[in-house]
Amino acid sequence: MDHPLIDLINAKIRKAEAEGDFDNLEGAGKPLPKCDDPDNAVMHRILKDNGAVPEFVSLSRELAKLREELRETGDRTKRRQLVQDMSMLEAKIEIARKRG
Repeated sequence: MDHPLIDLINAKIRKAEAEGDFDNLEGAGKPLPKCDDPDNAVMHRILKDNGAVPEFVSLSRELAKLREELRETGDRTKRRQLVQDMSMLEAKIEIARKRG
């Protein structure tokens, strides 16, 4: 079954083609970039365009901040807590990497 708006969509495309809206587009005549995961290519592009990163990347950034904080503090209690937090983050990073 076709999408209920397929006729409208096709009419808009035909109109845009007739008006030259698709002429001289960036990358015209060049091969499409290689895609390792064509089924999810659009989703990956949307995530990338909006600054989304894999979980292990965001956790690694958080870990780097904790390491910097650890270098800057001399308070033993605070250092102990930071080391515990870092250990927990390292475990989370490993789990996130395994999930893919």
